[in-house]
Amino acid sequence: MMLASPLLIAQITDTHLFASGEGDLLGLRTEESLAAVIEEVQNLTPQPDRILLTGDISQDETLESYERLYKQLKTLNIPSYWIPGNHDQLHLMEKALTNPPFYGDKSFHCQGWQFILLNSAVSGRVYGYLTEETLSWLDSELEKAKNYPTVVTLHHPPFLIDCDWIDKSCLQNPDALFKVLDQYSQVRLVLFGHIHQDWGRDRAGVHYLASPSSSVQFKPKSKQFALDENREPGFRLLWLYPDGSYETKVKRVEFSYSLDVAATGY
Repeated sequence: MMLASPLLIAQITDTHLFASGEGDLLGLRTEESLAAVIEEVQNLTPQPDRILLTGDISQDETLESYERLYKQLKTLNIPSYWIPGNHDQLHLMEKALTNPPFYGDKSFHCQGWQFILLNSAVSGRVYGYLTEETLSWLDSELEKAKNYPTVVTLHHPPFLIDCDWIDKSCLQNPDALFKVLDQYSQVRLVLFGHIHQDWGRDRAGVHYLASPSSSVQFKPKSKQFALDENREPGFRLLWLYPDGSYETKVKRVEFSYSLDVAATGY
């Protein structure tokens, strides 16, 4: 028996855009790699119903970098929702990314699914943290959405990922997040960025997933900062069905670039 038509979501993360279109992150022009991702999305049939942007949209924390994102994604005309990462400036995002097709809502409903977007960014810090206010709001939103399968997003992973240098900047209070999520059986997926690689783990009936970056990729299981030369920029697709089931896969794009493999950070 065929399942009903799913809701299609594209997760794009860690774009690391600059004020200038020539902005270069470790040998990669991030505006060009994002353009390659957008072209791949544009070629999808059917088109995604929603886009989720899970942080580190900017690299240089400028208004112009967010305006560049707006200009590029506007061509898709797909409702797009976002959260900040550790490289972002929330007040500038709110200024540039709240006109359609961008929306600043952090909780919304679409075709039988609920989406809750959390801000785990800490001003001036690389690591993530969820405030008591944020966790209380999450609890309230989940209580209101008990009848709907739910996707939660944040920027920072709530797990160590066996990548020593990244593990220092994960979510600092994951147990506080789990304490809330464990009370609500409707939560199906938790999506995040930050780690620039495809990664997944199941916990208590919830699937936790990271997407590759639309810019540079980090080498898995590395003790020190290391780039993955063998992986192209990418994004994640999710098919969400009315019965609460889902499918997902990562798509990579063809994009030629030469990384600064001697880099020790970014």
